[in-house]
Order: sequence, then structure tokens, then C-alpha cells
Amino acid sequence: MSDFDVIIKGGVVVNASDTTRADIGIKDGRIVALAETLAGSATRTIDAAGRMVMPGGVDSHCHIAQPSSGGGQNAESWESGTRSAACGGTTTVIAFSSQEKGESIKPMVDAYHEKAKQACIDYSFHIIISDPSDTVVNDELPGLIESGLRSLKLFMTYPKNRVDDREILRIFEVARRYGALVCVHAENHDAIMYMTEKLIGAGLGATKYHAWCKPALVEREACQRVIMLAELLDQPIQIFHVTCEEAAEEIRRAQHRGVKVFAETCPQYFVLTADDLEGDQRQGARVLCSPAPRSVPDQQALWRHINSGTIGNVTSDHAPYNIDAVDGKFWAGDNAPFNQIANGVPGLETRMPIVFSEGVVKGRIDAQQFVALTSTNAAKLFGVYPQKGTISIGADADICIWDAEKKVTITQEMLHHDTDYTPYEGMDVTGW
Repeated sequence: MSDFDVIIKGGVVVNASDTTRADIGIKDGRIVALAETLAGSATRTIDAAGRMVMPGGVDSHCHIAQPSSGGGQNAESWESGTRSAACGGTTTVIAFSSQEKGESIKPMVDAYHEKAKQACIDYSFHIIISDPSDTVVNDELPGLIESGLRSLKLFMTYPKNRVDDREILRIFEVARRYGALVCVHAENHDAIMYMTEKLIGAGLGATKYHAWCKPALVEREACQRVIMLAELLDQPIQIFHVTCEEAAEEIRRAQHRGVKVFAETCPQYFVLTADDLEGDQRQGARVLCSPAPRSVPDQQALWRHINSGTIGNVTSDHAPYNIDAVDGKFWAGDNAPFNQIANGVPGLETRMPIVFSEGVVKGRIDAQQFVALTSTNAAKLFGVYPQKGTISIGADADICIWDAEKKVTITQEMLHHDTDYTPYEGMDVTGW
């Protein structure tokens, strides 16, 4: 009988805290040995010489097989979504069990668990709360949080999902009492609706006007407001998909005051800008997501805020809708205005390669920061560290081996998702 199921030999092990040359011994799905040279037999030996060996990615913001509240059908099943995640180096995902207004939460969570049985990697859920009724906050949420679903999600915009300030405080109160983290989509709803009405009324429905109706200041204001509400109740929050200097500055100032506010951003905000929304509707729809892509100076600001520690997590916000399906991006018709085109871009498989290429290869971050941003910080924030997010004895053997010099041109044909396009078609990356 072999001493190990797998030995990974000769690689450079990169954790968020250190880098070392080591062999890794794996038994029953767990890391059981680390040594400069590992003795013993193994059923399988993987030669990782010349490669970086890193913890598998933890993507804590992705929409998989989730009903849409704004029109369009999510293009991904749990099988296809987690397959593509694994092919991109991600070994744990946190998706969303959503509540519709007037509905109970527990049946939705149970139904989503059934869907997720197709998953080929580990997973958990955030619980989206759209209607914090007395029954929800007093009877349902406490038990669900204590069962292990330790993060809640709220929207400050979207008509069917948004909660107002008083409802936000109700959610914060139950989260504070039972030890849950609250994640927030922060944009000023009324400002967006006003701008949308004016733009559509003036006949300006092209995809480029999506960025006009959602300028950076609506994100900045919502961040400031939800931070104030969290500060009022001393409730930890994470701001999802930070896109711009203005919002990041609000978060930085709050962190300096000691507010328990965390922040994430996404690869699309490193490589896409509002200019990519121009052109015909079909082309612009490929990159239409919320918040909208910003500017090159905002991209530069995001990297600065990553290096200063303001932003600690990079997720995909994978929100897949097919371009050529009648229930996809153009569920409202081929000539639909920007406000009736399904929001979101696919990105589970491309998240880690884009961050590695734009970050490590271009010298903006080092390899240890890459591990922290794509794996370790999320594992710690959402309570699965050190089982996930580290290569250490006792951790799950969720491991990805990186060729830091491999050059790849991203194309739809090479990816493993069920979405019928990638917004990164033709993009060259280094590291795979």
C-alpha cells in the first residue's frame, strides 16, 4: 500500500504568507506532508518542477443556475459552472440562494442545494434577502446562519431586489446577533432610475448609455451610506465589485476609522472600460454589467487600493447570459434598450489567469499577493480557512499548478462554460 495517494514533486509552493520549494504529500484528499524532498511511495506522482504550486482559488461571488430578477435566463448549470471554475484554477465557489419578495427563504435554500448537487468542486451560498419580513428575520435566518450559511447578500438597487435603509438595518441587526457577514451591491437606486428614465425618454437606449445611467458617483454615494448604516450597528460588511477610485476612497476612509468594511473587485474592471460598451447593441451587450466598466484611471486606482490593502479580494461576479438565446442577454428583443439587456458577464474560468497576467506578470503584485487576492483572503473572510486557501498540513488538497510563462490567447472555443461567448475574446494572457 502506498504512503500517499499523490505526491507533487519539485514545485515552488506559494502561499499568501511565504514561498518555498517543497514536495507535497496528499492522502484521502488532504495535505498530510510537506518536505524539501518527500520520501515514501505514492499511487500517483506529479512533476511540478519549474512551476508554481498554489492553493486552489476561492471565488466568493458567482451566479450559477440562479433565477434572474431582471429578465433573462442564467446560462450556467452547477455542473458546467463548476467545471469551468476548476479548469481556471478555482476549487471553491460561493454562489447565491435568492429570495423573491413575499417568499420564504428556507424552501429556496433547500431547492438550491438540490441544484448544487451537480457541482464538481466545493461550494457554499450567500443568502440574498429581498424582503426582510418578521418571519424571515426572526424565524428563518437565525437557523440558516447557525447551520453554516454565514453570509447574507443585499441589493441597494434593482426594483425586484432592492432593500431600503430601514430594511438594511433590519438585516444588519439579525446578522449582528448571529454572527453573519453581510455583502452589499452598492448603487443609488433612485439616481439610476432617474437617469435611465431621462436617457430612454431622449431616445438614448444604446448600450453605451448604460455607463451614463450608472456613473461612479452613484456607487460612491451608496458605499458611503451603507458604511454609515453598518457603522451604526457595528456590523461587518463586504462591498461587492468595487469599480472606481471614488468608491474605494470611501471604503479606505471607513477602514481607517476602524469600521469593519471589506472590499472586492473583479477582473472585468481591470481590463474593460466604458468605451467597450460602444458599438452596436450585440457587441456592447457582451460587456454590459453592473456596476458599469469605468476608465483607465479607475483601473489604475484599483491596483493602488489593492496594494494599500483597501481591496482584499478579486472575484469573478460570474453572471452568464447567452448572446444568441431568446432567453439570454436579449430576452426583451434584439433591439432592446440598455435597461432591458440582461446584466452580467461570464468569468469563472478566466478570473485567475487575468489577475495573474495583469497583476503578477505586469509587476503590479507579487505571487503571494495573487494567492491572497484569489484564494486566502476569501477563505478567511467566509470562514473556510485553513481548510481552504492554504497549502499546509491538514488543509484540503485543493491545489492548482501554474505555468507562469505560458502564453494563451483566450477564445470561446477553449473555455469550458455553457455560455456562448466570452467578453475576453482574443485577449492575450501570460500564466495558465
